[in-house]
Amino acid sequence: MKIELQPGYVPSESEEYMNPNQVEYFKRKLISWKQDLIKEAQDTMNHLKTEKLNEPDMTDRATAEAETAFELRSRDRYRKLINKIDHALDRIEQGNYGYCEETGEPIGLKRLEARAVATLCIEAQEKHERFERQHSEE
Repeated sequence: MKIELQPGYVPSESEEYMNPNQVEYFKRKLISWKQDLIKEAQDTMNHLKTEKLNEPDMTDRATAEAETAFELRSRDRYRKLINKIDHALDRIEQGNYGYCEETGEPIGLKRLEARAVATLCIEAQEKHERFERQHSEE
């Protein structure tokens, strides 16, 4: 079923949580974000294909190689983010988007607006981060 959103629609706390309009809003947001990341990755690949790393000056070559490495690291982060976006889109299809994977509680509109790929509510995320800090210090 196709949901038509009003122009300028933004989810509101006064609505039922994860109603069809909110789900459609976040689905569109995720798809748009993914398309932007894919376009940037394609632009990078095109740039890398045309870039010449055979600079005669060693300093220029080192700079070009460092910039290429930086771009590739950025694109790797994008690849990981695209996987998270795909996971969020799968959760939308399964009907459990917007709910914490650990507790089943609502993640919250503000958190999803800030991080549409969030899988944990704030409390579960904080617990997870505390656990990681405690175990990384050992």
